[in-house]
Amino acid sequence: MIDFTSPDYLLTGNVKQKAVYRVLTGRRIWEKLRSFDPVLTGTIPINIDTDTSDLDIICCFTDARMFEKHLVESFGTEDGFKLFTPKLAGAVAASFVCEGFTIEIFGQAIPTRQQAAYLHMIIEYRILLEKGEAFRQQVIALKKQGYKTEPAFGKLLGIAGNVYEELLKLKTDTRE
Repeated sequence: MIDFTSPDYLLTGNVKQKAVYRVLTGRRIWEKLRSFDPVLTGTIPINIDTDTSDLDIICCFTDARMFEKHLVESFGTEDGFKLFTPKLAGAVAASFVCEGFTIEIFGQAIPTRQQAAYLHMIIEYRILLEKGEAFRQQVIALKKQGYKTEPAFGKLLGIAGNVYEELLKLKTDTRE
């Protein structure tokens, strides 16, 4: 199992993953977020990204206002920087563009390995390992048609109802 909690695995990945590693480390993004237990989640880590995929970094904070202040101080001068409040109560997020990548940083007062973004990624990664390359290509094809990641998995797996919740029910052991 890949240790997704450190960006080092990206060094042995595809061209895009290696470029992501260079951005995260070369621009000190990872270092600036280290005290918030950052984890890169989403499609790029599990190789189901498209040309428009962004970098989703989840974080854990104990004080939302302190986290907001840290984001502004650390990234406020980046291109297109904006701080916003996501739909989830108590969450804080920021986005900006860096070296051609849209980066979204999302924080909650929940440990990163317990956040839905991380759990979904781990579950999807395990499904991809089980189902193989043809399934991975089908997910990517649906994403290129406009499907979000979880609905693409839901369609291919025949999951009815709220696919976000149903995928979490597939959770087994998410420890690395």
